[in-house]
Parts: sequence; structure tokens; C-alpha cells
Amino acid sequence: MSKVLSLMARGALAGTAGTTALNSAAYVDMAVRARPSSSTPEQVVDTFAEKAGVRIPGDGTKRENRLAGLGPLVGIAVGTGVGAAVGALRATGSRLPWWAEAPLAGALAMAVADLPMVALGISDPRTWSAKDWLSDAVPHLAYGLTTTAALPSANGH
Repeated sequence: MSKVLSLMARGALAGTAGTTALNSAAYVDMAVRARPSSSTPEQVVDTFAEKAGVRIPGDGTKRENRLAGLGPLVGIAVGTGVGAAVGALRATGSRLPWWAEAPLAGALAMAVADLPMVALGISDPRTWSAKDWLSDAVPHLAYGLTTTAALPSANGH
């Protein structure tokens, strides 16, 4: 059990490194294409809080600023949690080749991030353009590559 917890903790740390890679890739995309940042994370937090009966305090700009902080914090939590899950899988001793494991880890993070926005009716990926998909998939691939590279295998290598 301690091996599982140890790899989950290492996975969480690897997931935070992956989250940094994801954010960096997204910011490079924003800088290169001059595209605005996504408001989806804030919308997810706002809609989820509303449905849960939780009020985000403040009015106007103060409330918007809180949401602007909470959205990315939820993204960090997702990246850390997915990293811990990848660590737990590594603890079983199973490990795919990097070229399969990294995209799968990225796809898992993408699903965990995107499914709530679909479930809450905020966005519908079926309507996304190819550029929209690339703007989501490429940073998540960077997440998967970084997370899996930063995480040792069950035997410590």
C-alpha cells in the first residue's frame, strides 16, 4: 500500500509539472495566434456553484476576479489529480510504452476537464472547429508527455 501512496504522491507532483506544460502550451498558442484566453473554466465553476447552491461572494468585478482565480485553480487540481491516478496505475506495475502512455494521460486529463463543461451545457465539442480541437488537444498532449516523463515506474526507474 505504501508503494501505491508513494507513486500517487509522485504522480500528483508529476501532474503539477504536466499542468505547467499544459498552461505553457496554451499561453504560447494565445501569443502566436493572438487568441483570447478561454472563459470556460470560470463558466464551469460558476455554473457548478450555482447548481450546488453555493454563492461565489462579491458583486461585479470582485466576483469576476474570484471566478478568474477559481477556474485555473480547478485546472491545477484536475492536473494534479490525473497525475495521482497515473501514479496509481504505475503502482500496479503496468506501464505502456511512452508513445502510448503519454497521449492516454493527456486524453484522460482532457476528458476530466472537458466532460463537466459538456454536462453543464457550457460547450459542445461536436461543434468545435479543427482549430478549437487543436487548441485543446495540443496542450493536453504536452500535459501527458510531461506527466509521464516526470513519473518513475513502480520499480523506481
